Amino acid sequence: MESFLIRALQLICCFSILIFLHEGGHFLAAKLFKVRVEKFCLFFDPWFTLFKFKPKHSDTQYCLGWLPLGGYVKIAGMIDESMDTEQMKRAPQPWEFRTKPAWQRLIIMVAGVVVNFLLALFIYSMVLYVWGETYTPVEKMTHGMAYSEQAHKLGFRDGDILIGTNTEKFRSFDSSESVTNAYRALSNSTEAYVLRNGKQETIKLPGNMNMLSMIKSVPPFVQTLIPSTVDSVMPGSPAAKVGIKAGDRIVAFGNRTVASWNEINDEQGRIADALTTANHADSLALRNITVAVVHKGATTPDTLHMTMTTDYKIGVTYGMALKDYEQKTIRFGLLESIPAGVDHGIRVLKGYVDDMKYVFTKDGAKSVGSFGAIGSMFPANWVWQRFWELTAFISIILAFMNILPIPALDGGHVFFLLYEMITRRKPSEKFLTYAQVVGMTLLILLMLFAISNDVRNFLLKFIIRV
Repeated sequence: MESFLIRALQLICCFSILIFLHEGGHFLAAKLFKVRVEKFCLFFDPWFTLFKFKPKHSDTQYCLGWLPLGGYVKIAGMIDESMDTEQMKRAPQPWEFRTKPAWQRLIIMVAGVVVNFLLALFIYSMVLYVWGETYTPVEKMTHGMAYSEQAHKLGFRDGDILIGTNTEKFRSFDSSESVTNAYRALSNSTEAYVLRNGKQETIKLPGNMNMLSMIKSVPPFVQTLIPSTVDSVMPGSPAAKVGIKAGDRIVAFGNRTVASWNEINDEQGRIADALTTANHADSLALRNITVAVVHKGATTPDTLHMTMTTDYKIGVTYGMALKDYEQKTIRFGLLESIPAGVDHGIRVLKGYVDDMKYVFTKDGAKSVGSFGAIGSMFPANWVWQRFWELTAFISIILAFMNILPIPALDGGHVFFLLYEMITRRKPSEKFLTYAQVVGMTLLILLMLFAISNDVRNFLLKFIIRV
């Protein structure tokens, strides 16, 4: 429960910052061109607001909504989320959005997106300035990687150190971003390069693999190899009862010879799958397993018999393999951090845009999530560096999504404004009203779909735990 609250608080803080600054971009641009802003609302406020005030001699009412799904500014003389059609029936006023030149209206509409994108670049730069960049050089990952059956068929072997492809050299494989970049390169490349027994080997690739399928396969196409050394043993567990201790190395699990926790996890998963259709007698038989262990300081294995718990575990944990590797830290001065942060932000945006094509696939549609999926990205403990990195990433997502030419989004307004500037013909207010309704309907349906995916994924995890 505590971890859920910490994640929720991080998500709310992140969204509060991004929404406030996004809407602030629209607000300041409107004020620049003397357009009246009637309302500035952080979060949505259907039916009621938590807090509102209007400064003396101000045209703007400031509000705090109760629904943290976004926010808005109500700009006079504009067809927006408020659907204030009555205002549009009155004679146009010089302080209204609709009376301003198209180029000014365009700047007002893109201001929020520009603020989000520049904010992301600024945050990335400041993260590099404050914390620097610490990573594990991929060539230092001497245990190598573990590969799926699909990868084995292409020529990869467990223990190969994946160092790059013919399209990109890999610097690291120790963060979600570096792993995603590696998958992206592998899916589009025709050659992969690995270090095997100290020598570089070339592996041919199809050049058109589905990145999402590679990531979602069980086991994934490639992952960090974790040696089968026991890090700790839970008191009273099956492993503790047969004498397994920290530092021991598991060399066989069931009928399978193993050298890594990746293989042990695969075998446990296979047993768990078999147990879902087994009767009571078969279930007990499947849970009775033989484990071969080389105790710390010994050279020959000891064969042990035990019964796994009802959730198919033996009661041991393993440490992260990355702690065995040498890390490298790069420090940035203030002037150095800015171009480095800008370069990093642009690469993140390019990668995100490139991956958008998977949204239109069956697996991609299932991966679309709402606030539950976004919240799960945050760590269970508050780590400021990670908080700001995710805030910058989400800011880039919001900038890109908002500029899409969908009615009701900033990009929809931009699209109609560009049409007006090119053709010299302004769309009618009736048309813009219909477009706003259609766009809002589509966005609500998309949000409901994303929320249903969050609920489905939560229930699946709950069922698996039970």
